[in-house]
Amino acid sequence: MFESLTEKLHSAFRKLTGNAQISESNMSEAMGEVRNALLDADVNYDIANKFIEEVKQECLGQDVLKSVTPGQQAVKIVYDRLIVLMGETAAELAIDGATPETPAVIMLCGLNGNGKTTTAAKLANFLQKKYKKRTLLAACDLTRPAAIDQLEVLGQSLALPVYTDRASKDVVAVAQAAVAQAKAKGCPIVLLDTAGRLQIDEPLVQELVRVKDAVHPQEILLVADAALGQEAVSVAKHFDDALDVTGIILTKLDGDARGGAALSMRQAIGKPVKFVTTGEQTIDLETFHPDRMASRILDMGDILTLVERAQTEFKEEEARKLEEKVRNATFDFEDFLTQLSRIQKMGGMMSLLKYIPGMGNLPTEALDEKTFKRTEGIIHSMTPSERQLPETINASRRARIAKGSGSTPQEVTEQIKVFMHMRDVMSQVSRGGGGAMMNTLFGGGAGLANLASMMQNRMDQTGNQGFASRGISHAQAAARANEKARKEAKRKAEKAARKKNRRH
Repeated sequence: MFESLTEKLHSAFRKLTGNAQISESNMSEAMGEVRNALLDADVNYDIANKFIEEVKQECLGQDVLKSVTPGQQAVKIVYDRLIVLMGETAAELAIDGATPETPAVIMLCGLNGNGKTTTAAKLANFLQKKYKKRTLLAACDLTRPAAIDQLEVLGQSLALPVYTDRASKDVVAVAQAAVAQAKAKGCPIVLLDTAGRLQIDEPLVQELVRVKDAVHPQEILLVADAALGQEAVSVAKHFDDALDVTGIILTKLDGDARGGAALSMRQAIGKPVKFVTTGEQTIDLETFHPDRMASRILDMGDILTLVERAQTEFKEEEARKLEEKVRNATFDFEDFLTQLSRIQKMGGMMSLLKYIPGMGNLPTEALDEKTFKRTEGIIHSMTPSERQLPETINASRRARIAKGSGSTPQEVTEQIKVFMHMRDVMSQVSRGGGGAMMNTLFGGGAGLANLASMMQNRMDQTGNQGFASRGISHAQAAARANEKARKEAKRKAEKAARKKNRRH
């Protein structure tokens, strides 16, 4: 979402490179570009101007440290101010005292089309996983029958109860009945999915006010599309004035909108962004961390969020066993297939790469997800014994695998060669102490860690251009990068040996 903003910010920071000191003259042009970048991203005009003034005041006259450039120092200052702009710290939900006897009520509000119903399911799933609190979903959107159907389907997929009353036209009565149902079913959380409108109107506002007065929700969360742009401030103020919202959930942060809402709404109403949604699956909801978002905007990565997402897919015992297999070079195609599956569950490789430093602006064509599908097809065409012992795959077996996967024997051969080389490298890294790092970063997901490092190798080798335009497969790219590194290490070792011999 922030690709354009990230690129323009980096362009502005480059103008400060080479200066011994950040001064008013060399700051003026750079900050002008930063301001334009914020406005182009649909950040509110007044908020953008205030942000630039604060950055200028902090930057001007600062001596550049010997270890950094003026551009790097400006990045640090902008990073710090972005964190302040977006709220400084993550905001928790006020549900600590929720019990089945006295359930906490969370009410969602917002305009039509902003994703309230799907967000309700994502939030319920989040509450169940993080807080171990079973949530009852309540269909309080009585104007749109499809919303009730959608909530029922989502609740069923999560094995969560859903309260509906299709005959009622009284939203207050439905909300009260939902709270009573939650008590009866032993659910400590009630999540109200309320109606929206295409635009804010008085009947909508009064309906929500009546619900608030009747059930006294602990949390009133405004669900807002990250693509709202300049309208975000107006929408946030209207809902906050009527309901005194406690927080914001920004949806569709994975889209191609400019993302200005993420930077404007917190300042506009003084209420924190508590969550963001980043995809269509029910797991695609994250706690909003201002420091991590600032890091993403500046293309500095967000490893902590990646770790949290990875840990949901890895069990401690599985991680330990996998780490042992990596160390002993017995990691096989069966394990590799499992890692690919987990990557898909976490949103796909392109989604995950955005969390890795320097990879936020990787072009879509630089990583073709179909490549992983082809890899899966090749592995699925192997027998169990071939997956466990790829060394046994001879020419006739390669021909059979190629036929079964719709590939060529050459592609199968290349895939096996790359995999076996990758396995050796992983084993060496693990024995050299890198296994602990992989375990820390990826919950023991050695396959995932290796795939991420392969993508980083690709970045180093191509200058962020990707291999797709050169017609080189990802497997070939990784193999070539590793081979080049091996030859370079050998060359340096031989040079050092010759130098030592001359001294003797």
